[in-house]
Parts: sequence; C-alpha cells; structure tokens
Amino acid sequence: MAATPLAPRSLELAQTLVRMNTVSANSNLELIHFIRDDLLRLGVPCRMTYNPDRTKANLFATLGEGKPAGIILSGHTDTVPWDGQDWSSDPLGADVRDGRLYGRGSADMKSFIAIALSHAKEFLASDAPFAIHFAFSYDEEVGCFGVKELIADMREACIAPLACIVGEPTGMVPAIAHKGVYRYRCCVRGKEAHSSLTPQSVNAVEMAARVVGKLRDMAEEFEREEPRYEGFDVPFSTASVGQFHGGIADNVVPRDAEFRYEFRNLPTADARAMQARVVAHALALEPAMKQVAAAAGFRFETICEIPSFLGSAHDAVTRLAQRLADEPGTTLVAFGTEAGLFKSAGIPTVVCGPGHIAQAHQPDEYVSLEQLARCERFMRGLAATQSLFAHPTL
Repeated sequence: MAATPLAPRSLELAQTLVRMNTVSANSNLELIHFIRDDLLRLGVPCRMTYNPDRTKANLFATLGEGKPAGIILSGHTDTVPWDGQDWSSDPLGADVRDGRLYGRGSADMKSFIAIALSHAKEFLASDAPFAIHFAFSYDEEVGCFGVKELIADMREACIAPLACIVGEPTGMVPAIAHKGVYRYRCCVRGKEAHSSLTPQSVNAVEMAARVVGKLRDMAEEFEREEPRYEGFDVPFSTASVGQFHGGIADNVVPRDAEFRYEFRNLPTADARAMQARVVAHALALEPAMKQVAAAAGFRFETICEIPSFLGSAHDAVTRLAQRLADEPGTTLVAFGTEAGLFKSAGIPTVVCGPGHIAQAHQPDEYVSLEQLARCERFMRGLAATQSLFAHPTL
C-alpha cells in the first residue's frame, strides 16, 4: 500500500494528549474532559464512570447512535512515570524530530486514542451498519482497574458491541494472545526477639523466604514441565518476586516481612490455581509458627489480576484488523492489556495499534510518524467498512 502523509490534525491531537501528565498516580480528568468536549462539539454524548474519589474517569461514547451494534476502539489514558530515566528531551514535550513523535505515552498509547478521535467526523458520517464506540479508561498501567468499571457500566446500559479493537502498540500487526498478569503481596507476621534467643522468636524473614523458595520452585517447574505455547518470547508461564522487605537490625529477629510477586500465565494456564498453591504452602507453615506466637502467620493481598487474552486468527474482528492494517499475519505479545477483560465479557477482541512496545516505558519513548499514518489508514478503512462479518475477505 502506498505511503500517505499523516494528517496535521492527527499529529496535533497526539501532541496535545502527550503533553497532558496522566501518570497513573495523577488524575486523568484533563485528558478525559478534553476528549469529552471535543465530542460534544460534534453532538456526541459521553458516558463517564469514575474512581471512588472521582479524580479519574473512563469515557465511553457511541458514534452512530441508533445503529444496532458497534465496534469498540479501546485505549487507556494513563502512563507510567519517568522518574530517574535519562531523557534527552522533555517527557511531556511531544517533540517531533527525525520522523518520530517523542514523549511519555506517545507509543503507549495516546497516539491511538488521538487518531481515533481525529476520525470522529468520519465515523459519524459513515454509512456502515454498525456504530463506533470509544472506550477510554483510567489506571490500566497499575492493574486494569478502570476498564472493569467501564465494562460494568456498558452492561448496565445494555450495550452489546460486535467486537473490540484494543489499540496497544503492536506495530499495526493484529495480536491474538497475551499472557495474564497476576500480582500479589504477602505479609508475614512473626515474633521478635534478641538474636541470641532465636528459639523464643518466629523469624518473619525466614518464613517469607520459605514461600519465596516455593515460588522459585514453581517457576522452575513451569520452565521444565509446562507445555510450550510457541509464539511467545517466553513460551511458558513465569513466576517472579519483585520486592522483599523485612528486618530492622542485625541483632533483632524480625517480626515482620513483606514481599510482592507475580505470575505471568499462558492463556492455557490457571494463575489463580498457581496462587492457591502458594497460599497452601504458607498455611502449612503456620502451625509451627503459632506454637511460638499465636498471632504469627501469613496474610495475602491481591494487587492486580489481569486475565490472559486468547483470540483467534479466524475471528471476524481479527480478519477485519488484518485487512485494515494490510497485514496478512498475526502475532502474540508479551505484555498485558485490557483485551482479556473485554473477551471475558463476551466481546470478540483483537489488539492492534501503532508503535512498538520496545519503545514504551523507556527514556525517549517515541512512535514513528509512519506508524501513525498506518493507523490513520486503518481508521479510514474502518469508517468505510460495510460489514464486519460478511466482507468477502473475512
């Protein structure tokens, strides 16, 4: 397909969104209100759902109200921070140089949102028999929390889309699977004592270490025994500990310890069953701990549970994405997305968006203008599509 230049409005919108600081620790309302106001000028109402303190919001809008069904264009509005990273320019500068748009969120994934928004008029004018839904969420980067509220609101409103396209950076190659991300915190309570009197204590660090050892054993088991799922960078499930804290002095047996860990499970593996094995191992240690101190034991907390995603190359939405992206193949991605949640809600889903994950979360994050132009062609083709299920190439 011949290259076409990027429309100035698409680039302008992408720069505008990148310049808004929507790191997950901050509010995203500036960005959400900007999109809401832009759509309201076109006569498009928006549904808003909020976090408990109303500092963050999801936005859901339907372009083509009254059509019997629709296709979701999904994106998250939050970004990861850049503290301590060595940037050569302002992370919020949205500078364009050497055919690239630089800035935090340029690849992951404000550019997709911007290009969808820049085509709102085309979606409204389209004679396609389906609507286009914008679904823009908060707090994806810290656990996909916002989209769960968005999906619940969509169900309550009896909105039943035909399909969903999640615009995470895949290089505009449709992705049909990713692993799940399940993160947990384990808090261990022991009993402190002078280190010369260890039999009178319960060492929380040592008890925590026994559970960490179980996680290491499980990780090695997955690598050794789990059936491979070819196409992933790591074709088996993984387990890893990311943080460990405990102890106050060398000569004090520690009363408290805490560690955090995650499972990244294949779509064919059950992460909750993995977690149940960890909890069972910890509970088996508790009787001996409680013989010394009744209050000793383990407490587990869920940090986030992002389900794996498994679509199909044969799904109509995958074939649509292949046609619109002019990509004959599909791919698998290593990173988590909101796709598994949409799929779990019964909505056929594919992941396809501009940019590459290798540039995301990095110093000098960028997306190429060529990728943005490809995404524009994708959106124009979507506006011109007459049927999701009956197109001759599907």
